[in-house]
Amino acid sequence: MNKGFTFNIKNICLDENYQPSDNTRITTNFANLARGESRQQNLRNALQMIDNSFNALAFWDNPQGDRYSVELEIISVDMSIESSAEAFPSIEVLKTNIVDHQTKERIEGIVGNNFSSYVRDYDFSVLLGDHNKGQSQFSIPDNFGELHGKLFQYFVNSNAYKQHFKKRPVICLSVSDNKTYQRTENQHPVLGFEYRPNESSLTEQYFKKMGLQVRYFMPPKSVAPLAFYFFGDLLNDYSNLELISTISTMETFQKIYRPEIYNANAVAGNCYQPNLKNSDHSITQIVYDREERNKLAIKQGRFAEEHFIKPYQTVLEQWSANYAV
Repeated sequence: MNKGFTFNIKNICLDENYQPSDNTRITTNFANLARGESRQQNLRNALQMIDNSFNALAFWDNPQGDRYSVELEIISVDMSIESSAEAFPSIEVLKTNIVDHQTKERIEGIVGNNFSSYVRDYDFSVLLGDHNKGQSQFSIPDNFGELHGKLFQYFVNSNAYKQHFKKRPVICLSVSDNKTYQRTENQHPVLGFEYRPNESSLTEQYFKKMGLQVRYFMPPKSVAPLAFYFFGDLLNDYSNLELISTISTMETFQKIYRPEIYNANAVAGNCYQPNLKNSDHSITQIVYDREERNKLAIKQGRFAEEHFIKPYQTVLEQWSANYAV
């Protein structure tokens, strides 16, 4: 069964002319920005914010603050099961590339960044809800996230991944508003001060099944920590410019999606609890429909259930039981 899955990797440039295709996951955050009357201005503003943030962090030998720009690629991964000719849209991530206008060099950045997955939508928006429907106390289904975690690790270890990407992915997410984070004395020149949460979360446990560790850092000039999910050694496996490409990209998106946290007017202190009801924040001039995204997550979770989970349930269960990560 380990030879039963094949992956087809496609990429498209995310620039101000980007328009989501019919089969793009609209819950993907950048796709949400690229819709409606403001689509081109949304994208232009977001990309300019990313470049400004990058140059602010990569300030050495950069006196005018315009040495670098960031190019983004949307990486879409379709997965096929040997017994079926139909490919299933598995995951979508962003890849950064750095353009050094001084040396005319194009530097490969990090793949991962924003992460979205149909099976994860199914797990969180369908399976978890159905499991707790009518229950007086919240609980997690047996083997929650096991299949998704193994599929993700199988992909990262596949020849298809290794042929396209030099390094393993880093995924950058928002901090959780139901946890408290304590600042430590550990400080990295690019990632900033490290924070530690008071407890583990369901998201942490889910990503751990994907083989990913997590550390929380608040970069210089930021107002709140970011969650970095990674394999290996985050601080030593990636260059400063690679890390800055992820920080500038994902903090920009978080300022748009979570302004209450990442565009707050007060900087996180030594003991920090994020607050999505924080009124003391600034709004970017970028239109984003957060309510629509939540509704579509359920819709696309049902799509995964109908077109992947149920039709191949026996095959997937057998593969998951036999695949050792």
